[in-house]
Amino acid sequence: MMRSVLSVIRAAGAMAALLLALLTAATGHATEVSGGGLTLGPADSKNVLILHASNSVQVFRGVLEDFSALNPGIRLEYTELSTQQLYRDTVERAARPAVKSGPDLVISSAMDLQTKLVNDGYAQTHVSPETRSLPAWANWRDEVFSIGTDPIVMVYNTRRLAAARVPHTRRELLSLLQAPDRPLADRISTYDVQGSGIGYLAATQDTRLDSMAGALLAAFGRNGVSVHESTEDALDKLERGDITLAYNLLESYTRHRIDQGAPLAIIYPQDYTLMLSRSAIIPKQAPRGDLGALLLDYLLSPRGQEMLAKQSGMRPVNASVVPAAGVRPMALGVGLLVYLDPLKKRHFLDVWRAAMQTP
Repeated sequence: MMRSVLSVIRAAGAMAALLLALLTAATGHATEVSGGGLTLGPADSKNVLILHASNSVQVFRGVLEDFSALNPGIRLEYTELSTQQLYRDTVERAARPAVKSGPDLVISSAMDLQTKLVNDGYAQTHVSPETRSLPAWANWRDEVFSIGTDPIVMVYNTRRLAAARVPHTRRELLSLLQAPDRPLADRISTYDVQGSGIGYLAATQDTRLDSMAGALLAAFGRNGVSVHESTEDALDKLERGDITLAYNLLESYTRHRIDQGAPLAIIYPQDYTLMLSRSAIIPKQAPRGDLGALLLDYLLSPRGQEMLAKQSGMRPVNASVVPAAGVRPMALGVGLLVYLDPLKKRHFLDVWRAAMQTP
């Protein structure tokens, strides 16, 4: 019986692929999806918009498809990259100022790295009614812009942690890590701050805001913490039951998994919940900065903000309703550059590695 059902599913999938191919041939429009990319629009278009972002293709796809439907003459080529890679690529391209290459818009969840790119002169200025309507914390120097916000949360597997033991503050999490029965031993995960831009940003903000951050890191180390490179990686581990709780994940990706039936639940820490921005810049090297600006203005428009909320789970920039009283939004600007100072960064990573018992 199962084999016959699978045969029907495979046949339906093959038929859908055939219909898509016929539609592409008839209209000249292409929709191509790969593990880390998406291409929309006519293959022969002279207007090619290149977007590089840290946003998951699965989560961001609906937003890009809506933009493509509104701009059918543009070919949009999207590549998903890590926040660190986005930063490095932008700096490396700037070393070849005579060559216009690379993306027309860069979107990253590492607000500090985006701010540093602006501070170091790697971004173009863009002014429009959409950028002017942003609150002050979401627009710095008309060069880096928040397109949406995302709370940084804790997530746990509801099948592996009883509701009565769920920590609602960092102090309660520390107590759970210190409990005699060690319920989270070898079953807790957090970002690898050495390889993840967003992980480093969240961890340094914890250090700035929370006097208990050092004790919490040490408790992670004593409990055999594992590290993840992305929220998606951590959610995979949680869904499989490899870990019980993950610290510092993005709400939007987690909501997407929960909506798909994953046995997960979100904790908004009541002591404080960091509110991260997905930030966008138009690089100086952009071949079609005008198209990058077009996409940026769409994302900041009422329709774009609505689509981001519905399709990606991000919160609109102007949204004021949040699930926890202790929300700490992070503003774009020079304040984010403190822990990017080489000496401060080296010291922080040394302390982190020692506490986490990581080489």
